[in-house]
Amino acid sequence: MTYDAQVAERLEAEFAEIQARYPQPRSALLPMLHLVQSVDGYVSPDGIELCAMSLGLTPAEVSAVATFYTQFRRTPGGTYNLGVCTTALCAIMGGDAIFERLAQYLGIGDGGTTPDGLFTLERVECNAACDYAPVVMANWEFFDCQTPTSATALVDGLRAGQDVAPTRGPVRLRTFTEVARTLAGFDDGLAGEGPSAGAPSLAGRDVARDQGWQAPAADQRGRKGAR
Repeated sequence: MTYDAQVAERLEAEFAEIQARYPQPRSALLPMLHLVQSVDGYVSPDGIELCAMSLGLTPAEVSAVATFYTQFRRTPGGTYNLGVCTTALCAIMGGDAIFERLAQYLGIGDGGTTPDGLFTLERVECNAACDYAPVVMANWEFFDCQTPTSATALVDGLRAGQDVAPTRGPVRLRTFTEVARTLAGFDDGLAGEGPSAGAPSLAGRDVARDQGWQAPAADQRGRKGAR
């Protein structure tokens, strides 16, 4: 491995901290891979080897997990990962047009990274934000109700070093590696910043509350299932 001693020691200590959260240490592999990304910017061969050693797995077993989940990069990427949803509803509402504009504007295709290392662009499957379609995610933060113009403005703001705020979430978009550390389970202190849900997401809840609707009791659900 090419990690220097200080980095390797810190990773091993934080791996142990993550593993302590789970009854079985192997269950810690996903957050451990996020932690590797927070250091290397992607799931590096060195990171795979260190995870394998820590959990008593083979590098092949760790690689099998890292290649299954799309949040894990296998090659270096940009400081900002721009994911344009082009699944059905977002595509109908303009997701494809947004992707094409960004691809032209950045000069890269799906999965490409700009020469300055600032942006990686990709098509993504449903972001579970259909009520705000079309959606662009930057480092897993939501930018809702986008247009080709607003998406290129997002790029311009990040290029200029501005504090760009997601539609929902923290007041400042953080880098890919910063977010990766949060996904590894280390508190960033930002959970209370910004709105987490808006009126479209809460509409069903509000109707149910206004109508006095309640979910069936557990015993009633059981009887229905038995029939």
